[in-house]
Amino acid sequence: MYQARTTPPRRPTPSAKPSKRKLYSTIAVIAVLLLIALGVFLGSKAFAPDTTSGTTSNTEQSASSLQFDKQQYSTTNSASIWVIVNKQNPLAPKEYAPNNLVFPDVPLRVPGNDSMQLRQDAATALEKLVAGAKSEGLTLMLASGYRSYTYQVGLYDGYVRSMGKTEADKTSARPGHSEHQTGLAADLEPVSKECELEICFGDLPEGKWLAANAYRYGFIIRYPIDKTSITGYEYEPWHLRYIGTGLAAELKKQNLKTLEEFFDVAGGTSY
Repeated sequence: MYQARTTPPRRPTPSAKPSKRKLYSTIAVIAVLLLIALGVFLGSKAFAPDTTSGTTSNTEQSASSLQFDKQQYSTTNSASIWVIVNKQNPLAPKEYAPNNLVFPDVPLRVPGNDSMQLRQDAATALEKLVAGAKSEGLTLMLASGYRSYTYQVGLYDGYVRSMGKTEADKTSARPGHSEHQTGLAADLEPVSKECELEICFGDLPEGKWLAANAYRYGFIIRYPIDKTSITGYEYEPWHLRYIGTGLAAELKKQNLKTLEEFFDVAGGTSY
């Protein structure tokens, strides 16, 4: 016979583990927080400045210059291929003369003359440059290379006598301030001597080729157009300066035209 229970049923003992409902709530909260964090991140990316445009930003330019070792060569040692010589920075000593001058194997305006010499490294680079131009049907000639301190004294004094000191300083360096004295500077011209050491050389095929290709051989147009206030000299499309392929390529990469700008060195039109 069935007999009703006289004692209440035993309740289950509570478990030590958290309930499933509490666990699901915790997971839901974490998921919401993660979604909020992701939204903030994506929003910041959406409003970040565009760094993929063709224009090089100041930050990118600074990063580029940080990667390039500006301390590789001295800019004050007269024997350095990076020496900066201008009206504010003379050679030291002013009578400096390089000890490895040679005649480059290129057409020379005055064969055998001392002014047809260059430093060995610059001469070798010039030979490659002239050969490169010739491969494109352009024949270049060395018009002027090394000039000693004594030579520059006579040259500068001649300009002063003929045009006055103010005008002479625009076109000729004072002794001890000339790049030609380093043996790293070369004035070029066509073998035809058309536009010989004249601004119109820049409009000739030879001048245009130099402007576009000199850096490939370690040279720059040392006195570019519209940079007189920086270099101290008027535009000279024929005047090349050897600085090595590494630095020449870096200037090209940063779209800089002068050594003064790249190294932040004083220049200008006054001594």
